[in-house]
Order: sequence, then C-alpha cells, then structure tokens
Amino acid sequence: MNGFPTEFGFVLPRGYLDAAGDLHREGTMRLATAADEILPQKDPRVQGNPAYLVVILLSRVVTRLGTVEPINPKAIEGLFATDLAFLQNFYNRINSEQAPKTKVTCPQCQNIFELELAPPGES
Repeated sequence: MNGFPTEFGFVLPRGYLDAAGDLHREGTMRLATAADEILPQKDPRVQGNPAYLVVILLSRVVTRLGTVEPINPKAIEGLFATDLAFLQNFYNRINSEQAPKTKVTCPQCQNIFELELAPPGES
C-alpha cells in the first residue's frame, strides 16, 4: 500500500440520471496522471472545442459513478451543469498541492484543532 490516497469518494449535488431513470450520486475519482492531462489535447473533439477538454479529462479520472458502466465522455456529457462544476472543483482540489494548515484554539471551549487555509482568492 502506498503512503497517500490516490482515490477519493464524492457525492454529486444533484446526481446523474441514467436512461432508466435511476439517479447515481456517489462516485470515486482517482488522482490524474500526466497522460490524463496531455492525451486529451490530441482528441479531435477538444481541438474543435477546447471547452470539451473537461469532459474527456473527467471521463478518464472518474472511476465510479453509482452503477453507471462505463464512465465515458457520453456519461460525463449527461451530467447536470451543477454536477459538472462540482467535479471540476473536486478534480482541482485533489490534484493540487495540499492547502496549508494552521493550529487554532476555539475561544469558547479551548480545544485546539487544525484549520485548512484557502489559497489566496478562494473562500
């Protein structure tokens, strides 16, 4: 077993509605590799429409979405806009360097805990 997690669970805000009318909200995303970020650039759909990059990229790193099989660009295209934005944010969070943490003391109960600091410009 490696020293750090490479897959992360998520729950979509709305959920993916499949052709049978079943809603899928729970899923797993793995850390991206260099190939995940580079190879989609060669895809003709991305070359014709750079905004399509996120669809290809997410279809490579989302490893599970309920019982949807397979996770491919068509499945990602079927997400509600809210869920697509959620997955983009989730991707960025798990694939960026960890946010710095600081120890803080609760003024009421005096418990000490770690607080993750948001990068500049984020809240």
